[in-house]
Amino acid sequence: MTATAHPFPRAAGPVLRRRAALVLLFALLCTVGALVLAGPAAAAPGDPVAPTAPVAPVAPVVDGGVDISIGDGSPSSSITLILAITVLSVAPSVLLLCTSFTKIIVVLGLTRNALGLPSSPPNQVLTGIALFLTLFVMGPVLSDINDIAVQPYMDGLITVSQAYDSGVVPLREFLLDNTRSDELKLMIGLSGEEAPADPTQVSMTTLVPAFVLSELKSAFIIGLVVFIPFLVLDMLVSASLMAMGMMMVPPTIVSLPFKLLLFVVVDGWALITTALVGSYGGSG
Repeated sequence: MTATAHPFPRAAGPVLRRRAALVLLFALLCTVGALVLAGPAAAAPGDPVAPTAPVAPVAPVVDGGVDISIGDGSPSSSITLILAITVLSVAPSVLLLCTSFTKIIVVLGLTRNALGLPSSPPNQVLTGIALFLTLFVMGPVLSDINDIAVQPYMDGLITVSQAYDSGVVPLREFLLDNTRSDELKLMIGLSGEEAPADPTQVSMTTLVPAFVLSELKSAFIIGLVVFIPFLVLDMLVSASLMAMGMMMVPPTIVSLPFKLLLFVVVDGWALITTALVGSYGGSG
């Protein structure tokens, strides 16, 4: 039988042992070298440091308030931005209640209903017309507010409260000129406050509702005047259809072309715009 060859030669054993001894010797030398290089400072802790005595608290020089002014006293850009966002958040309410927008949009809506057109002109068009007519009517008031309140505040000449007191004067005059005395007396009585001798002393919380009620009353009066011709036309068309025995034909369909013809002939939009703008020429 032939002997099987050993996979490793017998001389490999001493070689492996010598290599392992060399690796251990090298690791030991590296450890000793690291300890020598570290020195005694790393091996032994340093001297203890004495604790620092506590310091008594110091009272703040300022009471914690925030200075909103920069340089020459004008408001900072961040404060101006916050005020602008605040004004924009309440701008819809101011636009609806403290300007001519309420009367204009109500009259335009009543005119559309009188014509028998539920969706033409659309709401977006009526709102846009009412908005620009409002800017046209309120232009002088807004210009006065900008001149005596907004610009001086932006230049740092007056404070916020002074700007409000100055800017509310032109608006108060506009509201008083276009508020009926009956509505003003009604709101003063409902508020429970004593009637002031001078109407300019009425608070804004009382004046604004009185102005809105007066605007709604004026808008309904104008709407009634607009409705009457179209109502008469509807009645004539309905009577004519009944006389001809055409009772199954809706009168509104037949009268609609005649309404549009009448409105175009008399230049209805110009008449309504003139009536709306002219209603703010003086006291209500």
